[in-house]
Amino acid sequence: MDSADQSTVRLAVLIDADNAQPAAVVPLLAEVAKYGTAHAKRAYGDWTGTGLRGWKEHLLAQSIQPIQQFAYTTGKNATDAALIIDAMDLLYTGRFDGFCIVSSDSDFTRLASRIRESGLTVYGFGERKTPHSFVAACDKFVYTENLTLGLPTPLQTIVVKPRTSATDPSIDNALVTQLRDAVEAASGDDGWAHLATVGHLLTKRRPDFDSRTYGYAKLTDLVTATALFEVDRRLPADGKPAVVYVRDRHSATPRRGTDSIHGP
Repeated sequence: MDSADQSTVRLAVLIDADNAQPAAVVPLLAEVAKYGTAHAKRAYGDWTGTGLRGWKEHLLAQSIQPIQQFAYTTGKNATDAALIIDAMDLLYTGRFDGFCIVSSDSDFTRLASRIRESGLTVYGFGERKTPHSFVAACDKFVYTENLTLGLPTPLQTIVVKPRTSATDPSIDNALVTQLRDAVEAASGDDGWAHLATVGHLLTKRRPDFDSRTYGYAKLTDLVTATALFEVDRRLPADGKPAVVYVRDRHSATPRRGTDSIHGP
């Protein structure tokens, strides 16, 4: 999505403060900006207690509206109910193109499904402990741990580090299967697939798919690191940026007469 498209996509960002970390707010909103413009930003919780004290400075700095919801009784999450009611009210206004639901709570599974039934896009944000039911109910799900990553951890680097053999025991077999299936589905008769289409298919099949989970900032870097695919950067005739194509090395055949620029 280019910058012009982003500016026209109106998003409502609804944060379950009881199930989100204030330290993730800044990178989270930066991630939201990739998908559109946050026309509404609300955080829900019992702000009279001490449990949400760390949120105050972030609410002010990011112009997030705090929505007060008292905990009327023990064991019942009134915050979730308030967020869901507000989400439906905002949905019925018809002023938004999508919703960003920030929580690691499965209680929002039905809400996400209902919003998608109305034809709007749902972006979920939560920790890796988020139940799969909520993850699967979203169009795209981003783990907040990925938003605060600096350098890849040793574990993440081992998972898909560059290798010379497809039998290397450090290969994440589930990841390789996902990549190969997506490349095959997106490829033409020559086996080459547009990487952007591959990424779209991966997200469709696994809303929580994110190259950052494996320690790589971009899908191109992740695919290259597996050493299982050819990477071809093709320069369009109109001078636009190079377009990346990939092909499974197992299905690769010699090509003739190409004027493309090959990746590493």
